[in-house]
Amino acid sequence: MAPYTNNTVEADGINIFYREAGPNDPSTPVILLIHGFPTSSHQYRNLIPALTAGSNNKYRIIAPDLPGFGFTEVPESRKYKYTFENFALSIEALLDVLNVKKYTLYGFDYGAPTGFRMALRRPESIQAIISQNGNAYEEGLGDFWNPLRNYWASGLEEHRAIIRDTLLIYKTHKMQYTLGTPDLTTISPETYTLDDALMLRPGIKDIQLDIFYDYQTNLPLYPKFQEFFKSSKVPILAAWGKHDIIFVSPGAEAFKKDLGDQVELHLLDAGHFAVESHTDVLADLILKFLETNGI
Repeated sequence: MAPYTNNTVEADGINIFYREAGPNDPSTPVILLIHGFPTSSHQYRNLIPALTAGSNNKYRIIAPDLPGFGFTEVPESRKYKYTFENFALSIEALLDVLNVKKYTLYGFDYGAPTGFRMALRRPESIQAIISQNGNAYEEGLGDFWNPLRNYWASGLEEHRAIIRDTLLIYKTHKMQYTLGTPDLTTISPETYTLDDALMLRPGIKDIQLDIFYDYQTNLPLYPKFQEFFKSSKVPILAAWGKHDIIFVSPGAEAFKKDLGDQVELHLLDAGHFAVESHTDVLADLILKFLETNGI
């Protein structure tokens, strides 16, 4: 039997592709895995079976492709605006179609502000949060973001072109997987190769540049995200690759400093894509975290 199914459903006027595994009934706890740039739910192809193998097959795992990524299709007639607020609305619509009322949020990279926005909109839905290099603090933004800050400040075509020529290229996609990874044999080359191939589809780079520009709208929400963590008191697992140059480890440590014992913190000997190099470690941490918190 395949470790997960590959599905597409219409929600919010778009065709959302998602991977799903585990029992599908109302009593099954749900884990929602939201991916980051430049990839898709493909990044969870190994984590999903690790979370549902054997006696662990008690969670329903849902991993969607965000609009503009992977195999989610957005009709041109939809005139979709590629913003993080709309990502949150679209994934909410998917969960409504799938009749998911409560879930544990796993937010990585872009998946974090998408999921945290969902938490602000429907706080009662969040049972727990897993942040894997998923930032919610200014301390977590490394020097990688300096060119993007210039782009945000000006909106000029020349800064947009710089981002296109430096971040939306094969070399950078590969770097996100390999930099800071102690054992490069743990990184499958099809990861960054597939990401790059999908990025070359017509119109996708312009979409990605729009998303980069919109990322600035997340920063003013950081205090609201932090207030949600405090007021909701949901348990949080922060498991970060400590060698990540994009979302640097002080962003993980900020969770702990701000929230104390509400957060379980692990800094892994990994880079940005710890889910690739440390799949089994992450799966073990997640399963123990959920069990400890009665989920």
